[in-house]
Amino acid sequence: MDPVTTVQAKFPDCVRDIEERSSSRVYATVEPSRIIDVVRFMFEDLGARLIIITCLESRAGMEILHHLSFDSQGVIFTLRAVVPMPEPRIDSISPIVDGAEYIEREIMDLFGVEFVGHPNPVRFLLADDWPEGVYPYRKEYKHMYPYRSEEELEEAREKVRRRGTK
Repeated sequence: MDPVTTVQAKFPDCVRDIEERSSSRVYATVEPSRIIDVVRFMFEDLGARLIIITCLESRAGMEILHHLSFDSQGVIFTLRAVVPMPEPRIDSISPIVDGAEYIEREIMDLFGVEFVGHPNPVRFLLADDWPEGVYPYRKEYKHMYPYRSEEELEEAREKVRRRGTK
């Protein structure tokens, strides 16, 4: 069973832009409104395993990437769903895949993505007194919450420069 062909045949209307970057890495764009259907099929019917969910902010919107593995074939299949800003929302896959619960909560805290139908949508990483509506990984907050001061960054850059001259 080839997961790429099977998923494409099952969801021709909502899975598009399939890109096979190598024999073991596949990327596809999925309509956000169908993410549950596609993940459920891959997880329950095809036996995929959730590796991780990642998120990034792009010009297109907030990109939610569900990375699934077909271990027996050695294939990692990434489903890319782009949701519009400024209030990104997508259905939670936690009711289907238990392991997604904490990952979705992290993304909620850091990027402000609402996972509709999440069983426990409470703060996970950020402090209780963290301001509501402030998401530290969004580009709009890039310079408001630095992890290093400018002095620390310059010191780190200088170390890299010195290493390059040896």
